[in-house]
Amino acid sequence: MRPPRSVLTALVGLLALFGLALTAPAAHAAQPPQPLAATGLHISDGRLVERDGDDFVMRGVNHAHTWYPGELQSLADIKALGANTVRVVLADGHRWAANSASDVANVVAQCKANRLICVLEVHDTTGYGEDAAAGTLDQAADYWIGLKDVLAGQEDYVVINIGNEPWGNTEPAGWTDPTIAAVKKLRAAGLQHTIMVDAPNWGQDWQGVMRANAQAVYAADPTGNLLFSIHMYSVFDTAQEVTDYLNAFVGARLPLVIGEFGGPADQWGDPDEDTMMAAAQQLRLGWLAWSWSGNTDPVLDLATDFDPTRLSAWGERIFHGVDGIAQTAKEAGVYGGGSGDTRAPTAPGTPVASAVTASSVTLTWPASTDDVGVSGYDVVRVSGTTETAVAASTAPTATVTGLGASTAYTFAVYARDAAGHRSARSATVTVTTGAGTPTGTCSVGYRVVGQWPGGFQGELVLRNTGTAALTGWTLAFTYADGQALSSMWGGTYAQSGGAVTVKPAAYTATVPAGGSVTVGFLASKGATNTAPTAFTVNGTACATG
Repeated sequence: MRPPRSVLTALVGLLALFGLALTAPAAHAAQPPQPLAATGLHISDGRLVERDGDDFVMRGVNHAHTWYPGELQSLADIKALGANTVRVVLADGHRWAANSASDVANVVAQCKANRLICVLEVHDTTGYGEDAAAGTLDQAADYWIGLKDVLAGQEDYVVINIGNEPWGNTEPAGWTDPTIAAVKKLRAAGLQHTIMVDAPNWGQDWQGVMRANAQAVYAADPTGNLLFSIHMYSVFDTAQEVTDYLNAFVGARLPLVIGEFGGPADQWGDPDEDTMMAAAQQLRLGWLAWSWSGNTDPVLDLATDFDPTRLSAWGERIFHGVDGIAQTAKEAGVYGGGSGDTRAPTAPGTPVASAVTASSVTLTWPASTDDVGVSGYDVVRVSGTTETAVAASTAPTATVTGLGASTAYTFAVYARDAAGHRSARSATVTVTTGAGTPTGTCSVGYRVVGQWPGGFQGELVLRNTGTAALTGWTLAFTYADGQALSSMWGGTYAQSGGAVTVKPAAYTATVPAGGSVTVGFLASKGATNTAPTAFTVNGTACATG
């Protein structure tokens, strides 16, 4: 966020554009590159892990150190309430007085003394391109390079967050190249730490720029040691927006953390912090709440006047609420809090298909084994080097839905354990769905209304060609190129990998004989945007056109 401020000021410039929906991520193509060497905290298979390979799931808060340098006791207070991470606000001298090397060294020492992982961020970049006072990512990179002697050897304890919310709402597509350049500059200077990059749109990525370009940015880091950070405030005021965004990165095996989020409502909406916290726990993603104390609008203060005995309602929610820090935080293994589980599960056995229909298939496979215990399985659709997550299960069976009729699909399975280790992939199974029988009573038209780099607007027209009204319909189809829906009008959607199902809104629930209804949507795309060729309604194939 900006210097002590409320969520209200964080979203300056969104009023005119707030009605636009989030766009979804580009397709998951080849698996992201893996680190060249495990240097302290690092990324492995799309997860933030420690040197020993255990997942490290951040559970902590932000602390505005650069504006309150006398409040270092806060680090001990934050730890005492159970956090395992603190994100520390610093300045590089462009907008606020630079935090000196000795000050940063002391912050790192205090984090280590209090057994906290330390995420260090430069705040001067906030809102670049829209806020004239903001600095650049290149300037922030120079600041970090100037601290190289302080940061060297701290890779187990420190994550470098290059710059806070480094782009506003003006031409956010400009975020990508400077982010890549800053990452390369830090690596060329020899910094091996995990690097965290914030999204544009004041961190909230409501136009989907980071989602669409995350793969390219990740690939630009020769160490594969890059962590993406989304900030979630009023833009994320529905469960679907939250889960779509988080699942997009998990499905693409790209590492993500919620680097800031708020819960109190503001004039633009009411952030859905319950879903943020629950989904992050389910997906084992880290989060860092904004913020410990000192905000201009105290509704965002977790602690009143930096006093840990005076937690606000927001603070109680974060530290003691459901899926909060007390329930879910685990101390970093470098301090002795690891799971002790250092091995991944064995690969699941080859899946076997059953109950094959025109739009679904049930897969069953021999279970994996693990030193501690298998916590779940992830089913993926395989197409060349591309994998798309299509189902998850805690048992060695799952049903994949939303498939196209008369289509061959190849599936495989991964196992994961409670420490976050992922197994090798199972052998694959190829299944051809049933043909389905066109009823002669429906047809579906699909068209792209308009498109732009990374996204497009589409339209579905469902026609009832029968003699009786069609009610309670569910339309299903499958994307082949990783397209991902982000919003819809005229219906509601669910998507798992490329498989999409659409249910009607109240005003499209009945399609009269000879009539039609139209559903519009926004989605993301990669370089290829092939239209689906097969559609089913209530499990039965429809004509197209």
